[in-house]
Amino acid sequence: MRSLNILACLLLLAVLAPAQVLKITVDAPIHPITSEYIVQTIERADREGASLVLLVLNTPGGLDTSMREIIEKIVNARTPVAAYVAPSGARSASAGFFIAIACDIFAMAPGTNTGAAHPVGVSLTGQAMDKTMEEKVTHDAAAYIKTLAEKRGRNARMAEDAVRKSLSYTEEEALKGGLIDLVAGTERDIIDRFDGQVVKRFDGREQTLQLGSEPLREIPMTSRQKFLLTISNPNLAYILLMIGLLGLYFEFSNPGAILPGVLGGLSLLLAVFSFQILPINYVGLMLILLAIILFILEVKVTSYGMLSVGGIIAMIIGSLMLIDSPVPELRPSLGFVIPVVLGFSLIVIFLLTLVVRAHARRSSTGREGMIGERGTARTDLAPSGKVFVHGEIWDAEAEGPVRAGESIEVIEVLGGLKIRVRKT
Repeated sequence: MRSLNILACLLLLAVLAPAQVLKITVDAPIHPITSEYIVQTIERADREGASLVLLVLNTPGGLDTSMREIIEKIVNARTPVAAYVAPSGARSASAGFFIAIACDIFAMAPGTNTGAAHPVGVSLTGQAMDKTMEEKVTHDAAAYIKTLAEKRGRNARMAEDAVRKSLSYTEEEALKGGLIDLVAGTERDIIDRFDGQVVKRFDGREQTLQLGSEPLREIPMTSRQKFLLTISNPNLAYILLMIGLLGLYFEFSNPGAILPGVLGGLSLLLAVFSFQILPINYVGLMLILLAIILFILEVKVTSYGMLSVGGIIAMIIGSLMLIDSPVPELRPSLGFVIPVVLGFSLIVIFLLTLVVRAHARRSSTGREGMIGERGTARTDLAPSGKVFVHGEIWDAEAEGPVRAGESIEVIEVLGGLKIRVRKT
């Protein structure tokens, strides 16, 4: 009986509890990390029985696979999802446009824009798609956006034009054309406007929104997601790769330095992890490795700088091809790549030159270090006697007669404390 009373109380609390609106903010390209963040929040909303998920978008677009994962979760969620392009000056372009169209509610803040969803693809070699393949991809994307728009009761023609013609719309154009549901100055405007309203879900069901007047509950990224989002920045991933390669080279050329090897290995591992998130072109990675080989050959082969020039060119091209994405925010910028490449090239060539000079330098210790040392004869050498060399007295044999006090030069170490010398 007691358990039944507890259950009844819990049910009553659930009924009387204020409506929950979970808010998530995506101010980044669409890739596996932002996809994981959105998907996990929607799953949480479904578990907790939230009334709405408010997705605040400011994105240039991103990866097709991540976009489709998000859309699949949105259209199959028990909790309605509202997309809100904000703040003023923000955009929801390309993949972000597809995601917003797929949501139950699509709102925009004043001074925002959406659209420009024409697919841009590249091949594994970093080259643009041929015309036939590009047409196939465009037709597929157009059919996908039409399906989403029609299911949501939005203007399918405008949505299709955003894909086929790369059109972008202001918030007023989108509202007049029936592409969005509301121009909202604040998030609260969306809550107030749709509280008690009936929305049609993707599967055709009608659902009344009970949003209440409670504050929004913002769901931040986890510490892990924030960290992964940081290292997924293409400029940071690229610099981690450069530091990793430089650190490992320094460690291999100077065994026992420890710190460069540890720092290089850690940076390289973080770069590899970032590359699992970003779309990597392995031809670009091979060009970077080729550049390093050319730098090594430069100090061993007389090329009058041609190998260095070839290495710098290979590294610049490889760096630009390294991250294979049509979205500029997912590629290292040219203004960032060139200074890094030049700096990296100069450092590698400088280190290689020091190594070669060290190997070519005459040894200053051991038997080899004695050759060429100069000293004075302590006794007459005819041909044997005593000499003072390198702060020590040695037994010596001379090539010819040497008088005590005359200068000598070591030409051979015979063994023990005996050397062969000649008069200088």
